[in-house]
Amino acid sequence: MKLYQIFLLFAVVLSSTACSNWIYRIDVPQGNFLDDRDVKKLRIGMSKEQVIYVLGRPVVKDSFDHDTWYYVYDMKRGMSKRGKDFQKQMVISFEENKVAKVEGDFELSEDFNTPLDE
Repeated sequence: MKLYQIFLLFAVVLSSTACSNWIYRIDVPQGNFLDDRDVKKLRIGMSKEQVIYVLGRPVVKDSFDHDTWYYVYDMKRGMSKRGKDFQKQMVISFEENKVAKVEGDFELSEDFNTPLDE
């Protein structure tokens, strides 16, 4: 009788672990999702208000350096068959409240170094 209970318990445990792929897990996006079309609208010399209009407010502003903004997007996949986890980021540096430098995982437009007409 004892052997039968152990075998039944073992069968239940194995069958429950086999169903783990049936459980739906959601993707968890966090941060600023930046569209490539919006990033290509950035130009050197844009004001902070213009950057907010184009990209939205940054996720992180440096507490000690108000002229550095961080746009970070983090995607945690719930299920591996939908792709891998990834993170994209962009750092915008300002000088005298104007865009001076942009670094990160996004490709800037060819016109980035051409300032907007004021």
